[in-house]
Amino acid sequence: MRHDCPQRVAVITGASQGIGAGLVSAYRKLGYAVVANSRSIGDSEDPMVLAVAGDIAQPGVGACIIDAALARFGRVDTVVNNAGIFVAKPFTDYTDDDYDAVTGVNLRGFFEVSRAAVAAMATRPGGGHIVNISTSLVDQANSQVPSALASLSKGGLNAATKALAVEYASTGIRVNAVALGVIRTPMHDPSSYESLSKLNPSGRMGDIDDAVDAVVFLENAPFVTGEILHVDGGQSAGH
Repeated sequence: MRHDCPQRVAVITGASQGIGAGLVSAYRKLGYAVVANSRSIGDSEDPMVLAVAGDIAQPGVGACIIDAALARFGRVDTVVNNAGIFVAKPFTDYTDDDYDAVTGVNLRGFFEVSRAAVAAMATRPGGGHIVNISTSLVDQANSQVPSALASLSKGGLNAATKALAVEYASTGIRVNAVALGVIRTPMHDPSSYESLSKLNPSGRMGDIDDAVDAVVFLENAPFVTGEILHVDGGQSAGH
């Protein structure tokens, strides 16, 4: 059932845990209705949070998420492309399956969700906002973390962020990215925390709130577009 919704609506991928779950809470605190996607996300008790399960690596799923948002809430104001796959391997150890998995989520997922969202945003006044979650490894490669597929896919997101920001600036649609260092999330085994903390000059891992606060900053910065905001403890600056 569709609800006429005066407040804004955010679509967040990879929303079931970690940074994504933190973003759902943050956008609800901002007064947004939220459409939360992951492959196996469960229903929310909050009527203003619509859970849409689906694998964004699969053709057509991204458009279905935006269609669900429009059907329930009637609009899309913000998309946070948070879902991502990171596989750290020596380049020649990557398999075709690794390539398909990483590019499926990181590129196809971004492409289909964002394409459908921008089309919806462009049909009404007020613009919109796309935020892409990237990695500082694009700018500061590290021999301890061989990750060419991350650089291939997230580097593409950084470039697309700037391209789309320019293409849609006159419509009021903003496009930004948050390039993260290592964030303490469920994807990291606690036994790796000490070594991961040494990957940036600050000597600590980031917290989920560090990533979430960066996205919220961009949400509340209407004159910022085309920005790659590094949240990485100085990793992108060097060592």
